[in-house]
Amino acid sequence: MGIGISVFLLAVGAVLAFAVDAVVPNVDLVTVGVICMAAGALGLLMFLTIWGPRRRAVGPYAATDHTVVSERMATPTGERTVVRESTNGY
Repeated sequence: MGIGISVFLLAVGAVLAFAVDAVVPNVDLVTVGVICMAAGALGLLMFLTIWGPRRRAVGPYAATDHTVVSERMATPTGERTVVRESTNGY
């Protein structure tokens, strides 16, 4: 279930629970609306916790070989850390 379906279920559930004033035999529309809102909220929460971190994990160097080298180097003013970055292939 994606974000669109979850938001749609939340909206339909809210309309059924709060705005519809019809009487349907053997069906409580308020209960159906609350169930739709709960399903939409659960789907949205699951989508954000499961798929959200995966989408943010792709960085700018995902398709390249990126190497960062950190080494200590003695200079006349003292030791310093030098960081060299290289992108292989580009």
